[in-house]
Amino acid sequence: MSKLLKAFLAVGVACAFNAQAQTEESVVTLKIHHFLPAHSVTQADFLKPWAERVTAESNGRIQFQFYPSMQLGGTPPQLIDQARDGVADIVWTLPGYTSGRFPLASAFELPFMSRSSEASSQAMWDFLQAHGQKEFAGVHLLATHLTDGALLHTAKKPIRTLADFRGLKLRSANRVSTKLISMLGATPVAMPVPQVPESLSKGVVDGAVLPWDVVPALKLHELVKYHTEMAPGQPALMHTALVLAMNPAKYASLPDDLRQIIDNNSGRELSRQAGHIWDTNVVETGHKLAESRGNEIYVLPAEEQTKWVEIGSKLDKDWIKEVEGKGNENGAALLQEVRQLVETYNGQLTR
Repeated sequence: MSKLLKAFLAVGVACAFNAQAQTEESVVTLKIHHFLPAHSVTQADFLKPWAERVTAESNGRIQFQFYPSMQLGGTPPQLIDQARDGVADIVWTLPGYTSGRFPLASAFELPFMSRSSEASSQAMWDFLQAHGQKEFAGVHLLATHLTDGALLHTAKKPIRTLADFRGLKLRSANRVSTKLISMLGATPVAMPVPQVPESLSKGVVDGAVLPWDVVPALKLHELVKYHTEMAPGQPALMHTALVLAMNPAKYASLPDDLRQIIDNNSGRELSRQAGHIWDTNVVETGHKLAESRGNEIYVLPAEEQTKWVEIGSKLDKDWIKEVEGKGNENGAALLQEVRQLVETYNGQLTR
């Protein structure tokens, strides 16, 4: 073999090796961590389709690894700090799991605040972009959204009036729901979602305040017999606020073009999409599962709901006091802004 041919071959091998190394180096794999099973609405209908869009738009240069059911360790309340500290690159979690830490986000969890997750998820994004930068300083927000409206799920007796709350122990998710359950007359028991099935089966709680979206994942319809919800078109008892948050250092380390792809697939529009998912097929699926077991779904009459709304409205003052205590000026004006944003986006719904 001539020296010239050997030289050409050597150059070719080196170029191929360098090209392969460059390709491998340019692929970024992001770890997504959350607390629900892989078959949950969260992963199957929201996170996985989102990840597939990002991967497609990046021509495969952004890949994702999913870690459902807390597979990276820790507990659900630790997820937000796992994103901050880089244990996970992206997390989906409830700010309300860390009591008192995200009071501005909790405005969207106030009783009877919202009748549409799609509308309120966009309102939440706008509000936190305007006022929540300090509150979420440790993470880079990709989306904010609400679940479908929470309702009451009970094992042994239905809840149809305020009197029915007496003597019941009900699971709560956050400070707002804890206060509301107590004001309605029951005893709140705070716990993360994954603990609910065992707590119901062992009688630790008599029921839970949860949205329909977790019913399939928890098989909740097999553990309770009664469901009490608000009428269609009426504000729900409450909603749970959630965030899709990314480690800021990981976000900043992305090449400019990949970071732009993340930006193009996050923000208000992703928040709207999430809210729409929870508004539509989630509720229908929950209803079908409950009905398949012969469970009772009770729709609260308007007259009774008015009584509940009056009680829940007392939490507005608590929220105003809390956010002002965290250094935010004029909590009443902030709450009014939240309500105005919610109504603005309600008015834009086309479905």
